[in-house]
Amino acid sequence: MSEDIVLTPSGKKKIEAELDRLRSVDMPALAIRIREARDLGDLSENFDYQDAKRQQGFIGGRIADLQAMLERAIIVPEGVPGSDTVGMGSKVTVRDTEFDDEFTYTLVGSYEADPVNDLISVASPVGAALMGKKVGASVTVATPDGQMTLEILTLE
Repeated sequence: MSEDIVLTPSGKKKIEAELDRLRSVDMPALAIRIREARDLGDLSENFDYQDAKRQQGFIGGRIADLQAMLERAIIVPEGVPGSDTVGMGSKVTVRDTEFDDEFTYTLVGSYEADPVNDLISVASPVGAALMGKKVGASVTVATPDGQMTLEILTLE
């Protein structure tokens, strides 16, 4: 039994764009590379041919993964403009009350999460704690270093 994949509309578009690029640009370029490498002769010692075939397999697998993701995806609307509660797709600025540091996160589904770029999953401890809260609310989150209290400053 496969689990559903929760995506925002922008997350779905990103996956569709990658899928389109893999199909229309990367695979045709590899087909040309394989054809040219094959024309060079002995395939058993032809590194370029072997490398291109490996890449073709990798890209084929990625295409299959992306197609499966889109087939199982549940598209959840991004934060409703003017909403006063944190939801999927909301951009939230919070303040760590202990260290007085501010962070801005966008809440997304697990498959779109990219913490380095401040895209956090609604299933993460911080994301789950923020969901449904309003500006001014404080939430306490368990972290590896102990409890952290965040105050919600702004919501977009």
